[in-house]
Parts: sequence; C-alpha cells; structure tokens
Amino acid sequence: MTGVPTGAGPLHSAAGRATGISSSAQVRAVLGPTNTGKTHLAIERMLAHASGIIGFPLRLLARENYDRMVARKGVGKVALITGEEKIIPPDARWFSCTVEAMPLDRRVAFVAVDEIQLCADPDRGHIFTDRLLHARGQVETMFLGADTIRPLLRRLVPGIEIDHRPRLSHLGHMGASKLTRLPPRSAIVAFSAAEVYAIAELIRRRRGGCAIVMGQLSPRTRNAQVALYQNKEVDYLVATDAIGMGLNMDVNHVAFASLSKFDGTRMRPLTPAEIAQVAGRAGRGLRDGTFGTTGMCRPLSEEVAEAVEEHRFDPLTRLSWRNSDLDFSSPDALLTSLGRSPPRPELTAGHEASDVLALANLAASPEIRTLARSRAATRLLWEACQIPDFRKLGDDSHIRLCARIFSHVIRDGRVPPAWMEGQIAAFLRPEGTIDSLMHRLSGIRVCAYVAARPDWLRNAEYWQERTRDAENQLSDALHAQLTARFVDRRAATLIRRLDEGSADDLLSAVTAQGEVLVEGHPVGRIAGLDLMADGIDAPDGRLLMRAARRAVRTEIPRRVHVLAHAPDSCFDIAQDGRHLMWEGVNVARLRRGHDLLHPRIEVLDNPLLDNVQRERIRERLQQWLERHVRDVLAPLFAAQAAVPDDPALRGIVHRLMEDGGVTPLHRDEARSRVLHGHLGRLGIRMGHLALFMPALMKPRCMRLRAILTCAHMETDIPELPAASVISVPHDLLPATFMDRMGWMRAGPVRIRADIGEKLVTELTRQTRHHPVPLSNALASRLSIRRDAVLAVLKGLDIHVRPARPMPPAQFGPPAPVMLMGRLRHRPAHTAPRTVPSRAAAPPAGNRRPHPAARGGHDAGDHPFAALAVLKVRQS
Repeated sequence: MTGVPTGAGPLHSAAGRATGISSSAQVRAVLGPTNTGKTHLAIERMLAHASGIIGFPLRLLARENYDRMVARKGVGKVALITGEEKIIPPDARWFSCTVEAMPLDRRVAFVAVDEIQLCADPDRGHIFTDRLLHARGQVETMFLGADTIRPLLRRLVPGIEIDHRPRLSHLGHMGASKLTRLPPRSAIVAFSAAEVYAIAELIRRRRGGCAIVMGQLSPRTRNAQVALYQNKEVDYLVATDAIGMGLNMDVNHVAFASLSKFDGTRMRPLTPAEIAQVAGRAGRGLRDGTFGTTGMCRPLSEEVAEAVEEHRFDPLTRLSWRNSDLDFSSPDALLTSLGRSPPRPELTAGHEASDVLALANLAASPEIRTLARSRAATRLLWEACQIPDFRKLGDDSHIRLCARIFSHVIRDGRVPPAWMEGQIAAFLRPEGTIDSLMHRLSGIRVCAYVAARPDWLRNAEYWQERTRDAENQLSDALHAQLTARFVDRRAATLIRRLDEGSADDLLSAVTAQGEVLVEGHPVGRIAGLDLMADGIDAPDGRLLMRAARRAVRTEIPRRVHVLAHAPDSCFDIAQDGRHLMWEGVNVARLRRGHDLLHPRIEVLDNPLLDNVQRERIRERLQQWLERHVRDVLAPLFAAQAAVPDDPALRGIVHRLMEDGGVTPLHRDEARSRVLHGHLGRLGIRMGHLALFMPALMKPRCMRLRAILTCAHMETDIPELPAASVISVPHDLLPATFMDRMGWMRAGPVRIRADIGEKLVTELTRQTRHHPVPLSNALASRLSIRRDAVLAVLKGLDIHVRPARPMPPAQFGPPAPVMLMGRLRHRPAHTAPRTVPSRAAAPPAGNRRPHPAARGGHDAGDHPFAALAVLKVRQS
C-alpha cells in the first residue's frame, strides 16, 4: 500500500477489492463533546436507509444499541456482530458491531464509526484508522467523535463534511469532595479493579451500596449492574473509564478517584481530553452535570478544569496505523508486511499488538512453519493469532492456544468437539470469588470467539449456544457476587428515604428482643439504655438515629423502671474499673467522692434520658455500690462497728477507712503493746511500717480497693499483680497507688504488706539472741534474683554482715553472710529511744550478751569472735 485512498468507496476488506460506489456518496463527520446526541443521530440516519452498519468501541455498546434497533425494526431485521457474539438473521439489514468485527465484505447504504478519535489509541487505534481510511457506505458514511480529530480528518479524508454539535447541557467543575460526601447519582471512576473494589466497599459501608461497571464484565452482568443503578436500588456507580465510551446512564456527577492509568506499558496521567470524555457522562439530555475529584486523588488544576468545561483541547497530531494490505505468501512475508512503515506523516505505528507478538512466536516454531506453507495456511495462522487475549495471564498460554487452534483446523479441518467441551467445562463453575468468576468469564469469551467462527467448528450454532449459556450462568453468578458484596439494600433504602424527606416521616418500632426497626428494616438495637447503630455509618446517620430514637421513646422509660427495681445481681463493675454496668452494659462511671469508700456516680451521657430518669438511675446504682463495698470490705466495716469508746482505736480505724485498709504506723502506736493486742482482736495487724487488715489483701478485696483508690485519685486502674505474685519491681506501678494497696518498698522491689511483715517478724525472731547465716532459699521465697537479696533485706531494715575471709595469718573457710537483726524496731519517723545509763545494770536474768553474740558492730573484729559466741552459748 503506497498511499491512502482519498475518494469515497464501498465498505470493503483491507485489501480494497470491493468497488462500485456512487460518486455522490456522502462522507460526514459529526464532532463535539459528550451528550450532544451524536450516536442517536447516527442510528436514526442508519435506520432511515435501506441498510447500514455502525461500529462501536465496546461490545457493551454494540449490544446496547442492538437492543434499541431491535425495538425499532424487529429481531429479524437487525444483526449483532462482536468477537464473541454473532446474531445474524437471514434477512438482517442493519448491523450493530464492534469496530473490529465490522463485516468488511458487505455492501450497505450507510456506514458509521463511533468514537473515531480512538484512531490515536496506541493499542487499538490502527483498527479505527483503517475504518476511517477504507470503510465507506454506498450512500452515506458518518464518523462520530471528539473535535480533537478535526484537523486530521480534513487532511486524511479530503472533501469530508464536518458538523459540530454543541453539548446539550452544561458541565461544571465541582472541585474535590470526600467519598462519603458525594451527592446521590454519582459515578466514581477508578482505573484498576483493586481501586474499584476498595471504593465500592467504602461506599457500601457509608452509603448503602453501589453498582459496578468495568470493561471486563459481560454484557449481561453489566446490564444487571446498571439496572441496579438505573432503578435506584443504589445511588452510586463505581466504574472504570469504560463508562466514557458512550454508556448512557442517569449520572449527575462524575468523581475521579485517580487521574492516571496504566496504558499497557506504563502509568501515565490522563489527558484533558480523556478526562472530558469520562466527565461528560454527567448530565444527560438537557440536565446539567458536574465533575471533580474524590478520595486521595489530587484536585484538578484550574487550567484542566476550565478546558473540560469549555471543551477546549489540543488537536491530535498523529493517528495509529498498521498496514492492512498484507502479504500471506509466508509467515515471514506476513510479518514483514505488518511491519511496513506508515505512508504519511500524520500516521504512526502504535504499540506492538498481541496478535503480532503471537505471530512472531509461532512463525519461529519449526512445527508451525511446516504447516503454514501456503497462502491459505498463512491466512489461517494470522486469523488464529488474532484471537483476543481476554485472559491476559502474562505468560505464553495464549500463544499456545493460538497454535492449538491453528493446528487443529489446518490438520483436521475443524476444532475437535471434545476440546471445546473440555474448555467450557473447565470454566463453567459458577462458584467462587469475584476475581475467579471474572477470570472464568474471560475464558468463556475466548471459547465464544472460537465458536463464532463457523469455518472452525462443526455445528457452530450449537457451540455458540453452549458458550452463550455458560456466559449467562457465570454472568448471573458474578452479578450475585457483586451485589452481595457491594450492596446493602436495607441501608440504601433507608438512606434514600432520608435524602427524600425528614426522619419524622419514617415509621419506626422496637421489637420485644430490643431490635430497633425503621421502615421495617433493622437499624440497631437497645443495649442497656443506649441505642446502638447496626451497620449504618453514613453522613445521614444523625437523621437515621433521630428516627430510631423516636421508636424508643416508650421503651426507655420502661427500661429505667426495670433498672430502678432490678436485683443487685444485675449490676457489676466493668472490667476497666471505671464504669458501672447493668445487664452487662455500661450505664454510669465512677468519679471522686467525699472519701475513698464513697465515690460519686455519674450517669453516662445519653440523649434518650431526661434529668428525672438520670437521678433514678443514679440513686439505684448508689444503693447497690454502697452495699457492694460493705459486702466485699466487710472486715473493715465490722472493725468500725466494734470499736469501743477508746479514742485511739477509733482514730486508727478511721484512718484505715480513709485509706482503704492500709495506713502508715505512728510512732506512739509502735510502742504500745496494749494497742497491738486490741487491734489484733479487730483483725488489724500492726506491722513494722504500717497498719493493715490481712483480710483485705485477698484478690477480691484488692481489686475493689484498687477501683476505689483509682476513682479517688482520678486515674485509670492499672493491671494488678496476680494473687500468687510475691514481689514486683518497685517502679512497676505508681508509688502512691502501690503504697495505698499495701505493697511495701523493699529496695529494688515491692513486697505485699502481709508477706513482708511475716518475713520481717520471722527474721527478727531468729536473730533476737544471735546472728544467723543467710538462708539460700530466701531468694526463691521472695521470687527475686539471688544478687538482689542483700538490697531487699536492707530495704526491710534487716542488718546483714557480708561474708568475710579469714585474716592472712589464719586458715579456714570464710565466714558466711550473717543476718544480724533489724537496725530499727520503729518507723523511720519515730524518735530515738532513751539509752539507759551503764550504772543501771539489768538483772542477771536479762544480762545483755557479749557484743559478738548479739551482733554488735564490733563483732568479728578480732580473732576470738567465734569463741566468744560459743562461750556465751555455753553459759
């Protein structure tokens, strides 16, 4: 092919063999933005002629307009031809086709090609360019598309008449919007399946659901999804840029979730013209539309937005082209002819298509080269390589498929029925995920493409019916999966009713099980005294909850009455220690009261309660809490009731009440043995450093004391050590809290008061008359490291004499670590005792032992220390 045809000619094959067109045949281009009625005009013109063919860029569009034409002319007069579907009645006069499947050998009065600006597409553009240069009707030819192709049309098709049609409605830029704030009847556009699914999931949670439109969907699935939207079962549509190719829906606003797409080789930004093509789906007929961005997408620049609004774009400078005058003498000659350079500067080679790649791979196979020795065999090989790669698996499986089809047809004359049956059976499994169903649909589309070739299959009509039935089954399953995953009909219905009117118009009620119904749909449940929303998280949630609250106006007073008369077993303190629960639900929180044992109760904020109801709830909870505290801390209240008129005892018990069962020991109390006896009878232990009640150190009491302490301190309750724990690091919890809970500081650790006092008493008794060796079991007993024992004993005021080696002149093992007794038998803040004078010697029975025996500081300072100890023991 050395030039480009310039005159009108018949619709013919790429080789240009057909002839016989009248010189008066008209070639027109109808250009303009979206929503100008171009497609409607072309179909009206075609149906006014005796015959016609119109090519669309998508199978979905071909099917949609086929249905429109059938409604006008009848099923026996209209044909549908796509790669996967061929419905050709014997008397068909008008044809709706994909551009690739237009029957180039059929003479018709009218020919049209939609979206002719796709000539510039690097992947499919060469097909559109071939139709632009070669496809002609006998009476009229019409090209429909955007104004951007106008200059090239004038150069490539001399004498063409170009009409401009203005948009019927205004398209305005609305800026950026949050996904959850998009108006109803919006289409959200993304450029990958993952993005579509993520956005659809969010729309389902926030707005009740959406329909899905993607190019991979079969016409049946796409139509079912669009019906969801068109019938207003959902108010949102999430789609790829497939909606930009003439799909007409009731869309008011188009929101871009992304402004870049993968074009087969790289990610690239959308051009303003591409943005306008998609944005133009908003507003149909005379109704205005808007566009903008949403989600994480950056806002459109003012220049781009203005260009889209005013339909001003840079004209196209190059169209994709591939030679259609092919040499079928051999596979190598065919490849050479396919690679021929464009004949004009306005034309350029596009991306290397999958059919050329498949041909190049198969032409290198010795087996295939042996079979492709004739022109007919080479043509068949090229036709097999043109099977569309719908599955796009990214491996050589599609090339192997093309080779298999070619081999079967060239050797056997037909594709074996068993192979077709096996392929269909492998894909016809209507269970599984959305992605798996879409993958199987792609496989069935390949089978349908093969079945559409009657020269490749015996009984082709049967296989066409089989593949159509398989596609329908998978399409229905896919539609069901999409609807189940991305549509919440209950939420969508309620939100639509809220959009149409106020919440006061909605009927609402509460079931006996506490389920709240609005317009017959469950929207929540009553838990305790709260209305809990159930699965609706939307900007209209306030209105929805207002309708639901109206339903519980009579239920809440009844529940308050039940709470006020409920038995104590219905109440408890929450696990967090800050809230009070009724029937397992938080209804109030604890606040600081006038003392530790009497915290204040604050009913939780609840718009369903009035002040009188709040007070009733507070009084009932206060009664229960006082009884609960008295029950758990019964020993403390028993001691308060049993205190005689002794002011000292009353003061001590009062301090214990204020501190929750553990209080510091005063110096005058530490010296009083009488006071010690009285306190013991009350269950109060007078330790070396503190007064406490051992009964209150049990786990149940400890937890309640911790809750009351934290409420009084206005802090969160920490996690208490387990009941089996003996010691904890001293900085594990705040010091003030640990002191009040009765964990006494002992060097690097804290030891529970009852256990610590028991240990100190035991060691004091052992060392009352003489030092004793330090037991190796003490570290295990206190659950501490062996190297921390001395520091812990020092913290308990137990004096320890470290191990000492023998003097240089003596031999023997070193003296062991010795416990010498307590340094102080009084609290740190008490005054020192008066030391009696040496003149007042004690009685003989109370004679003080030798310093070495009683562990004085001079013990062990001379070599006869050990003998002195033995002498004292013998005496």
